[in-house]
Amino acid sequence: MSTVLLIEDDAESRRMTAELFSREDWTVIEAGDGEAGISLALEHRPQLVLCDLLMPRVNGFQVCRSIRQQLQRTKIIIVSGRDYGVDRASAIEAGADEYLVKPIFWENLREVIERVMPAPADGPGITGRLPDFMPPSTRLKFWGVRGSIPVPGSSTVGYGGNTSCIEVRADGEIIILDAGSGMRELGIALEAEFGTRPIKLTLLISHTHWDHIQGLPFFLPAYNGNNSMRLLGYRGADEGLAAILARQMEPSVFPLSLRALPSTISIEEQKEMAFSIGKVRVQACFVHHPGICVGYRLYTSNGSIAYLPDSEPYPAHAAAERAKLVEFLHRADVLIIDAQYTDDEYQKKVGWGHGSLSSVVSLGLDAEVRKLFLFHHDPGRDDRAVDEIVESARMIVLESGKPMEVDAAREGSEVWLGAHLARTP
Repeated sequence: MSTVLLIEDDAESRRMTAELFSREDWTVIEAGDGEAGISLALEHRPQLVLCDLLMPRVNGFQVCRSIRQQLQRTKIIIVSGRDYGVDRASAIEAGADEYLVKPIFWENLREVIERVMPAPADGPGITGRLPDFMPPSTRLKFWGVRGSIPVPGSSTVGYGGNTSCIEVRADGEIIILDAGSGMRELGIALEAEFGTRPIKLTLLISHTHWDHIQGLPFFLPAYNGNNSMRLLGYRGADEGLAAILARQMEPSVFPLSLRALPSTISIEEQKEMAFSIGKVRVQACFVHHPGICVGYRLYTSNGSIAYLPDSEPYPAHAAAERAKLVEFLHRADVLIIDAQYTDDEYQKKVGWGHGSLSSVVSLGLDAEVRKLFLFHHDPGRDDRAVDEIVESARMIVLESGKPMEVDAAREGSEVWLGAHLARTP
């Protein structure tokens, strides 16, 4: 039997909410203020906390931060009579899993609970399945795999013509890697999947070159006031992250400003190279590319995913930097990496900031990566040429005698990390 802690200073409202849960066979604990609620949460460790936002002595934001610091697995829903975007964003930032606007009806509450927490097999009849966005293992899906510029057409239909965008679902989180033109199709799919339910996601931006941010203005969930997005990245050489993202939506080039988007958008410049998104641990590292550019490694409960979208091989005199990169990638289950050039092409484009085939494969082999995905395909390369590059990469691996799998990233393809690593069309 699951336990819910209700923290609400209005006794009548608390009583009515308690009745809703009792009818569904939940064990209900009640607190009349935030201070008592924190104590009861630490004592009983409930599966769910429903906490009012505006309370005397200790408000809902403070309750949320205190509980989240000490109880990582407890799900927290902040409830309020106010529907301000800033309140919603602040609640999520404080550690809430969801924000619900009063009045509370069981149908809406049930939907929110289904989304934020799975029910135990012998638990109350609230749900018999995992939430729709939480698959039983970690999944990633390619929405954009091309470098530099979108190239739709018959010659690129096999691997896709959209620029960098990858969706990762892990441990209850929706994480997007870069916001290239592939983000548009991702947004359409998310809206169709969630319908009227709010979407909460995190976007990790590797750098602000245009092919990695150009899809953001066309991302449908950003136009829905029920949705919330965290945009994380690192400051460039001259301007901050927020300024650069806003600049591509200035009136002279786009009809709607970034600030005018209805969804709750939080833009956060990271200063540390290690942080967490829910239960997903994230490591970042600077890579060899013009300006400030990072790669990410996501550590999930089912394995790790490394993403280096724009990365040139280190020259011979920078062996120490390459060694650090090998350590960063060591035994990743999946490595998605810039392999834009063949070795011959790279000789003419040293300093352009992109990878060459043999250097990418050797990096994966040295790091003992399980599966390597060639990524950031050159806009001038058609499907047949990508096929040839994949075969060349596999030959290098075969000659090495090591077991690493190699493939090319393809729009629409999915990778699951669980008991087995598999790719599905």
